[in-house]
Amino acid sequence: MTLLSLFGVGKQFSNGTQALRDLSFCVNQGAFVSLLGPSGCGKSTALRLTAGLLAPDTGTVDFPSSRPETGFVFQEPTLMPWADALTNVRLPLDLKSVRRDEANARAAVVLARVGLGGFERALPRELSGGMKMRVSLARALVAQPQLLLLDEPFAALDEITRAQLGDDLLRLWQEDGLTILFVTHSVSESAYLSQRVLVLSQRPGTITADIALPGARDARLSPATIEAQRTISTALNGAIAA
Repeated sequence: MTLLSLFGVGKQFSNGTQALRDLSFCVNQGAFVSLLGPSGCGKSTALRLTAGLLAPDTGTVDFPSSRPETGFVFQEPTLMPWADALTNVRLPLDLKSVRRDEANARAAVVLARVGLGGFERALPRELSGGMKMRVSLARALVAQPQLLLLDEPFAALDEITRAQLGDDLLRLWQEDGLTILFVTHSVSESAYLSQRVLVLSQRPGTITADIALPGARDARLSPATIEAQRTISTALNGAIAA
């Protein structure tokens, strides 16, 4: 079942930059879809349009049933520096006026699920970059979203932490039946994590390739994953050269 549909979407900013033009794609419920393309091609803009943080100039962003509960993980953790991890994660529930004891319990559970059990009272300055991103991921998950939007969340992390978080994200996707739209610059990351990769052109971004990937990519260096990387790289090189 289609959860999200963009049709003919265009977006131009006040400085005259045309970020997107005629962007059209659908995302099915439960899918893991990556947006990949050269820097500045409008990937993050597409994510913000999906979240309702921006409005399209042309075209439509539709949810055929109704707008689902949505979580958003930004490139930077954007945590409140004065608040501990539990309070940062609890924020979406506070905004929904969820009773404090229930909100604390739900925040503690999701912190444990992302590997931060025991760090509930840690302040952001006491956490590593990877741990801060785990707090940000927990905050996006605490309201039990159907749709999870991630804007290059692992780009600033070291390779080991990035791989660990990628594996954790796959586990959470499978356990919770999430629908994920994931922005990345990494061919290898998109090949390993995604069921489907949408390749965008140079700005203004539009879809130049829609690549469905086989499901048997059970390791980062498996033959299926490496073949997926080749397919994606070829499409990305074509988009850059166009």
